[in-house]
Amino acid sequence: MKRLYIFALLCTLCVCAHAETVILRTGARVKGTIVFQNDDVVIIRNDEGARFQYPKTDVAEIRSDEETVEEEQKAQEPVEQEIQSSKKASILLELGVGAAVIPNGDAAQAGVGYNVDLLVGSHHIGDKHIFVGGGLGYHGMAVSGTAYNFLPIQAVVRMPLTEEKHAPVFGVGVGYGIALSKAYVGGLYAGVDFGYRCQVNRKTALAVVGFAHFQQAKMAVAETVSEDTTASFVNKTGRSLVTAGIKFALYF
Repeated sequence: MKRLYIFALLCTLCVCAHAETVILRTGARVKGTIVFQNDDVVIIRNDEGARFQYPKTDVAEIRSDEETVEEEQKAQEPVEQEIQSSKKASILLELGVGAAVIPNGDAAQAGVGYNVDLLVGSHHIGDKHIFVGGGLGYHGMAVSGTAYNFLPIQAVVRMPLTEEKHAPVFGVGVGYGIALSKAYVGGLYAGVDFGYRCQVNRKTALAVVGFAHFQQAKMAVAETVSEDTTASFVNKTGRSLVTAGIKFALYF
């Protein structure tokens, strides 16, 4: 009868014993089973069987295994929510102005260029704040009294060079510029930019960048028949329209 009682008592202790975590005031944590504690001391045995004794004054908190798991899950939730939030669609708005040039041998024409781009994509690729997307723009230039306007359909990448809150950023874009006038024909479009980006929060960032845009187009150009005559004719000739300047970007 006595042996049966002892056996039942041991079974009860085994069932009731559960893992706990002793959190010290230094921040250190020890996981195991509390084998003894009173107002002065706490003794805990880890999974390897080693025992550790701590004065009660050095112990900040004792938590059950379930409470420790819940705390770790809550600590991970904001990180997971931030990543999920960053993976949602982002919008990139860019406004730029600069000098415009139409190279033509020794007789290059110069003027003013301006652009507005509205792009949609992801602002979080992998674990990096890289914007990949596409969209539409409105690019115009006034050169020698003539306005040239295009609607570029483009795909872009905007990549910070470091993952600091404020970092240099590099970008490229390619697409096709649709001419907004019958006087000229659009063509391939490409752009590069380099500047500095400031991360306001996990979804919003501001950037100031220098840019260069290259737009191919066919336009009417007067050409002489020969050097010995003043006779000329109008021909649609391919030209590269170049705009370089500064632009402001908003990620949101």
